[in-house]
Amino acid sequence: MTPTQPNASADVAPPAPSFWQALLYWLKLGCVSFGGPAGQIALMHEELVERRRWISEKRFLHALNYCMLLPGPEAQQLATYMGWLLHKRWGGLVAGGLFVLPSLLLLIVLSALYMRFGDLPAVSGLLYGIKPAVIAIVLAAAWRIGSRTLKNRLLQGMAVLAFVAIFALQVPFPAIVLVAAALGWLGGRYAPGAFAVGGGHGSAAKAPPRRALIDDDTPTPPHARFGWAGFGRVLLAGLALWSLGLGALVALLGWEATLTQMGWFFTKAAWLTFGGAYAVLPYVFQGAVEHYQWLSPAQMMDGLALGESTPGPLIMVVSYVGFVGAWNQALYGPEALLLAGVAGACVVTFFTFLPSFIFIFLGGPFIESTHGKLGFTAPLTSITAAVVGVILNLALFFAWHALWPQGWAGPFEWPAALIAVLALVALVRLKSHVMAVVAGAALAGLAVWALR
Repeated sequence: MTPTQPNASADVAPPAPSFWQALLYWLKLGCVSFGGPAGQIALMHEELVERRRWISEKRFLHALNYCMLLPGPEAQQLATYMGWLLHKRWGGLVAGGLFVLPSLLLLIVLSALYMRFGDLPAVSGLLYGIKPAVIAIVLAAAWRIGSRTLKNRLLQGMAVLAFVAIFALQVPFPAIVLVAAALGWLGGRYAPGAFAVGGGHGSAAKAPPRRALIDDDTPTPPHARFGWAGFGRVLLAGLALWSLGLGALVALLGWEATLTQMGWFFTKAAWLTFGGAYAVLPYVFQGAVEHYQWLSPAQMMDGLALGESTPGPLIMVVSYVGFVGAWNQALYGPEALLLAGVAGACVVTFFTFLPSFIFIFLGGPFIESTHGKLGFTAPLTSITAAVVGVILNLALFFAWHALWPQGWAGPFEWPAALIAVLALVALVRLKSHVMAVVAGAALAGLAVWALR
């Protein structure tokens, strides 16, 4: 009998998977994890809970609740948590790493092709259609998050204030996150009802009747039990890895070097991804495009489109930012642009995802010791409400660059506007898959370009 047999006895838990069996599953997941966090979590639930029965429904959702409270990609963190629970820290490293690795490799290839051939007419036509689709994707994200979070006037007002702050007052995104968290903390104390909003990505209707390997009443494995000594070791190891990485860049290249600044900037970005990748994109845009000028606004939009078309978490778009930024800077001279791009992508990916592993290895043992509802979610609810306003600002910025590419004095791109509207209808009303919408928009853009 294997863990994947669906007709095993209801009274007998499946055998524990070997490390290599689990590794093959995490590799498969990393290659097929399209559809954003909701789709990725659904894939894990179907395999881990329903089919393989490696973990029970309640234990799976308990881990998911914790991951949703953290900054960073919750689906990747959930995979890390499951791998850690099954096969200790090496299992967590493999599960979380393979969730990202296929996307990183694919994005490096796509980014290189984009930088080499992005100015060809056919490629320009494809991108002409993809850019308005990006507007629709961002608006759909705002709608999805807002409909789940903005359940009362207080939270709706916080979204409006966040939009005004970043659009009209140019308030930095980190400041908006801090203020929102403080307001949420106060609201949780003095108006808890307004912040008691359900969230998440949904769950299965009922717990499976068959026993799981890690069932509701299964004792916590020894390696997953909380202890201050283990907590301290993980914290020191995490800080040491980060310090060695950034310290090596400083020692070899200097503090002002592009790769060093990328490491420092994306370390900060990793702590601001409350509410998903769309929440941190405005901060990445402010830093990578406006402050450091590593890439242009058009390149940033194209990168988001590429990120939507690859497996893995959407925050992987930062790897594209690192690749294009390092390529544009010609870090190793004009003869080694590809090497510079690969270095930039790898540096950015390391510093973006390192905190996610630390969060799981630090907090996982404590979460396993509770097995109850997590409290203190009001700050997260408040941040998520503010994120809706921030995302709307991002959509307006993308719309300006896609629909008025030559500025207000230039012509209005009505074909692009039509593609954006149709893409939004497909995403919100027809519930079409993002990949299908991007592909359809790209073909429409190619047709418009050919008729010109």
